[in-house]
Amino acid sequence: MIEVCELVKSHGSLRVLDGVSLTVRRGEVAVLVGPSGGGKSTLLRCLNGLESFQLGEVRVDDLVLRQGETADEETLRRLRRRVGMVFQQFHLFPHLRVLANVMSGPLWALGRPREEAKATARQLLERVGLSDKVDAWPEHLSGGQQQRVAIARALAMKPEVILFDEPTSALDPLMAGEVLRVMTDLAGEGQTMVVVTHAMEFARRVAHTVHVMYGGRIAESGTPEQIFNQPRCEATRAFLSEGSAV
Repeated sequence: MIEVCELVKSHGSLRVLDGVSLTVRRGEVAVLVGPSGGGKSTLLRCLNGLESFQLGEVRVDDLVLRQGETADEETLRRLRRRVGMVFQQFHLFPHLRVLANVMSGPLWALGRPREEAKATARQLLERVGLSDKVDAWPEHLSGGQQQRVAIARALAMKPEVILFDEPTSALDPLMAGEVLRVMTDLAGEGQTMVVVTHAMEFARRVAHTVHVMYGGRIAESGTPEQIFNQPRCEATRAFLSEGSAV
């Protein structure tokens, strides 16, 4: 579903991505772990066309993003209909109630009839355990509730893949648990997902493939059992020994 080939991304003299290649199969949960500053979030943003890159190529199904190019508006529109994204800081529309937030994509981007969009939004809010919050304003929700609304809003576009950029890092453990349960359910339903996270227990239980990023490169890729129990790379062993994997 996703193929990344020798991706290079620099900010001035700093090479943030240094020849990253990976493949994500349809229905797979791919988890990116590693120390902060390793390039994980930048990689996600390249997958969704939010950032361009100097070298390499990104393929999402039949859509291609190429080196040195800013994708045209139609390609980006098609890409973002297929690739949803959930950010660390929720990014809900503060001037819209919960139901309207979830309806926004189908209404404005897909041109769906209002009643259809409303019915879908209600179903998705029930799916993430927030059917009683349809009329609430985002500011009156907890962080965990806001993030679950953000997930419902991403799902409303019926994406083929969802990118999660550290979706629980701004939450306390209880709220993080609420969000991770929703993500685990999505994985069980076969949703293709690429997840940047420091929630190592989630990576152990839910990931099909774990990619360890260090210094702008993928230091090691493998199953959760192999990565956590028999890491082959010194960078992986150093990351796990620092306590980040607890």
